[in-house]
Amino acid sequence: MVLLSASALAAPLTPTTLTPAQQAQISRIGNSIRCPICRDVLPITESGNEISQQMLAEISAQTRAGQTDTQIYAYFRERYGQRVLLRPSSDWAGTLLWASPVLALLLGGGALAGYLRGGRRAGVSAPNPRPGDSSVQEPGIQHSSAHEPSAEEPEDPYLAEIRANVRAAREQREGT
Repeated sequence: MVLLSASALAAPLTPTTLTPAQQAQISRIGNSIRCPICRDVLPITESGNEISQQMLAEISAQTRAGQTDTQIYAYFRERYGQRVLLRPSSDWAGTLLWASPVLALLLGGGALAGYLRGGRRAGVSAPNPRPGDSSVQEPGIQHSSAHEPSAEEPEDPYLAEIRANVRAAREQREGT
């Protein structure tokens, strides 16, 4: 029994045993560091080459030593450059670099929408009113409600019929 409990106590103290939090840290960091020699953009956890395995071993060693994510990322950034990180850095330059395509799309889409909306408004012109047309009021000009066509303006038969109906309706209303 003493032998069994001594081995149970010794197991957590061995350097190869990692806590679940440390395993999660290694996985999280390994998934966000790029394989430096792979043609495709692969995280080191998905690459089976020797350098990726060495990088994972280094992450594991630094995790066991109590290094934070930020310290481990800084180590790899110093050693391999900014390109090794699959996720943008949290400084303002990195954020601006990664956000600029999205901002460009939003600004371009907004400009295009404004142009199209403005073009529709500018493209629709007001109807050309006939002289004396009471439906379109010009500022400062009084129009009579009963417009009779002049000699220069030919009478449209449909318009003449509508005017006659309106005149008849007015007379009927005033007469009753």
